[in-house]
Order: sequence, then C-alpha cells, then structure tokens
Amino acid sequence: MLHSRWLGRVPFAEALALQEDLVAQKIADPAAPDTLLLLEHEPVYTIGRTPDRSSLRDPAALPHPLIVTGRGGQATYHGPGQLIGYPILDLRPRGQDLHRHLRALEDLLIALCAHFGVAGTRREGLTGVWVGEKKIASIGIGVRRWISLHGFALNVGGDLTPYHAITPCGIADVEMTSLERASGRVLSVQAAAAIAARLAREHLGLVDVR
Repeated sequence: MLHSRWLGRVPFAEALALQEDLVAQKIADPAAPDTLLLLEHEPVYTIGRTPDRSSLRDPAALPHPLIVTGRGGQATYHGPGQLIGYPILDLRPRGQDLHRHLRALEDLLIALCAHFGVAGTRREGLTGVWVGEKKIASIGIGVRRWISLHGFALNVGGDLTPYHAITPCGIADVEMTSLERASGRVLSVQAAAAIAARLAREHLGLVDVR
C-alpha cells in the first residue's frame, strides 16, 4: 500500500530528513508502507553530486541558498507555487528498473497536466515534462537498496524568475512555464497535490490518501 501525505510548505533540509527516515524504515522493514510525500519548499536551489556545476552560472550570485543533494542531475530551483513529490517506493516489485520509475513519474505528471487542460509531453533523450517548447516539470531521483527517494517538481504557479540564475537541469536555452501560465487559470498547489495523489493510484501503485 502506498500512502500519500500533504505536508504543506517545508524547508528542503526538513523534507530530506523525513525522506531519509522513511527510506531507513523501508530498508529495515520491507513491509513498511510506500509513501508519496507532497509539499512545497521554501526558495532553494539544488544540484546533484556532480563535478560539473556549469548549470549554476554564477554560484556567488544565486539569490537563494544552494544545497547539494544525493539525486541525479544538474541544478534546479524549488519554491512556493511548485508541487514537490517525493515517492519513497520499493522498486523491487516494480521491476528494479530506474528508467521505468522515471517514465512512471513522467506519466503521472502528464496526466496531472491533462487534468488541468494542459498538454504535457516528453522530450526524446531528456527527463521531465514539457508544454510545447517550455519545461513545466523536472525529475531527479535517488535510490538506496532499491528504495527510491527524491522525485519531481511541477510548476503550478508562483514566481519563475529564480530560474534565470541557473541553466535549469543543465539544458541550454530552456524556458520554464507553469500550469497557471499554460492553462490561464489560478491554481493552488494543494489542489494539484490532491489530484496527484489520486492519479498516483494508476501510475505509482495503490494509494491510501491520509
């Protein structure tokens, strides 16, 4: 059983500590439930453990803190107006396949965009979700003993200007967008989280929404 939890706005370090605790529980007890954490972050930049930091442009000029994480990938921004999803999943019964996990996350996000009348798509050779030529969602995962952590970030609304300080996900000339901009509607992150939890039944497994 996969439980979803809406946490509201949570600092990145606090959410990371919660993920670490849940992963440790899953490793110690394989019968512990899978969990989908849904939340927002305070403004922060993150980057994976890579020696290539060119996506940061000028690290000394970043307007918000930078945190190096255990996920894969280049720099991205998290902040208010963005739906964060951290699925803590046992990937062994899901085929022990990281590509399959990434595609499942993309499927979930594309379905979530479609719920709000926005046509999300994939890009060949890249991870994430696009609307036309603009990127709307980023994905970066980590795995420990086939237990997943980290996950996705979907721009629901909010200020997108912090992306100007980085090369998002290391993709040159990429422009970011949001569900609000693409749909022309005012949307709340919590409302998007409720839909994401429901759609996860199909794309990530059965969900018991608490």
